[in-house]
Amino acid sequence: MGFTRREFLWACGGGALLGASGLFLRREFSRRSWTENTFIARAPHYQADLAGIISSGLRELGISREEIKGKRVLLKPNLVETSLGAPHINTHPLVVRGAAEAFLNLGASQVLVAEGPGHISDTLLVLEESGLAEALQEDRIPFIDLNYEEGFTVANAGGFSRLKSLTFPVLVKQVDYIVSLAKMKTHHWAGITLSMKNLFGVMPGIYYGWPKNVLHWAGLESCILDITKTLKPHFAIVDGIVGMEGDGPIMGSPKEAGVLVMGRNLPAVDATCARIMGINPHQVNYLANAEGALGPLRESCIGQRGETIASVRTDFQLLDIFPAQRGLRL
Repeated sequence: MGFTRREFLWACGGGALLGASGLFLRREFSRRSWTENTFIARAPHYQADLAGIISSGLRELGISREEIKGKRVLLKPNLVETSLGAPHINTHPLVVRGAAEAFLNLGASQVLVAEGPGHISDTLLVLEESGLAEALQEDRIPFIDLNYEEGFTVANAGGFSRLKSLTFPVLVKQVDYIVSLAKMKTHHWAGITLSMKNLFGVMPGIYYGWPKNVLHWAGLESCILDITKTLKPHFAIVDGIVGMEGDGPIMGSPKEAGVLVMGRNLPAVDATCARIMGINPHQVNYLANAEGALGPLRESCIGQRGETIASVRTDFQLLDIFPAQRGLRL
């Protein structure tokens, strides 16, 4: 028995509908079933025992000496630019030092710090003026300028932007463990900038320009997801001891949140940070698109270690003049 043309079209339409329904159900199942843990620690000031606090977080999250021993660990701080009286722009040097000590105490064979600032091509100037150079010299921690590193190209595993491939510095192939060491800040284009957005600094300026123009042209929010999915960082630590609110990531005001937030899964860490900032992560476009594809956002899917979100929440100022910051409040 054959099909009439009408029956054939109905069958095709029904198959397409079933396929779309199946895709939706798979993503919805992933959203509801994917679970991760994050750790919130109180850190009232930068003179606290940050290495001890970070070590406690690593331990609570199941990162053992066996996992780190003998590995080369890359710490990628948020080092944007410097401005007199505005140290809250960058990841604080003492947080970088604390993270380095924590991983060395777990037996890392080497800890390196690397960054490719997006706003200033003279990375060494930012390194010196931020105070990070002095901290690294005292602890003999090497620093690598990612903006001028030779690159290697791989297929874009994310597929969120129109970019078919991404070029990373060769250094990321030469290390064993990558840590996004971000700053807790609002952002005038992305809404917030945390551990995922921090990865823009991995992309070499000699390939992507300043301020990473190629990525902005391809879609800032889509590229955040592409880089995270393709690079697959192992861990995130967010410096929220003093963050930035309002016109971030450079011109905003300091905001004392008094926390460090960490975890293995970057979307889960960023969702937790958003809630601490009084922001609904589901209203941040790139985070909403990460759910189910890169990690969980639902509070019920994120196991909370250390402090509770409610106990440390401090609402960051949002400015309605920036469309990306409108409607984000919890």
